[in-house]
Amino acid sequence: MIRFHKEGYKIIFIALIVSIGGILLLEKLIETPWLVKFIQILIIGFLIIILQFFRNPKREAPLDDNALVAPVDGKVVVIEEVEEPEYFKGKRLQVSIFMSPINVHVTRYAMSGIVKYSKYHPGKYLVAWHPKASTENERTTVVIHNNSFGDVLYRQIAGALAKRIVNYAKEGDNIIQGTDAGFIKFGSRVDLFLPLGIKLNVSLGDKVKGGIQVIAQK
Repeated sequence: MIRFHKEGYKIIFIALIVSIGGILLLEKLIETPWLVKFIQILIIGFLIIILQFFRNPKREAPLDDNALVAPVDGKVVVIEEVEEPEYFKGKRLQVSIFMSPINVHVTRYAMSGIVKYSKYHPGKYLVAWHPKASTENERTTVVIHNNSFGDVLYRQIAGALAKRIVNYAKEGDNIIQGTDAGFIKFGSRVDLFLPLGIKLNVSLGDKVKGGIQVIAQK
């Protein structure tokens, strides 16, 4: 059975009402049969896009304190050592995962632990692969701590289409690997900032599945 994320319930309901209403009204408003069918197909296609965007497949995380799972579905587009200015103010290994419109857009916790830091930043809506998207776009920054990895930071980043980031992490929360951490509506990218020297299980261009695929190990 297909599951949908709670952040999509309102949009899905509205899309269903508009789609059903549009399909029923077309035959009364337009007399050309082929045009009616064509527009009905477009409406159904629009509804399918909305439904697939908000799907929330059940995932069983490994629940391993010595492993980090991908926080989202998508493609690994960045692996590089960078200066992280907001929280660490030092060098970390950045791993960025880009989500296309057809990916599942649920954000999941990469590891179990305690939320040490959670902050929302308003900003721009540059395309997700822009070099400055991580520091200038609308985003949330969350830091999780556990005994194996210490502090790990992940950042939800809005893109050109993403206009709303939902973040469930609150400072002091005890969180479980693989559970829902939030949602990016119609977007876009998640950056992870990991300790230097960590063993990565992914390479540039790899496609990953959030909540289940181990991307790094202690």
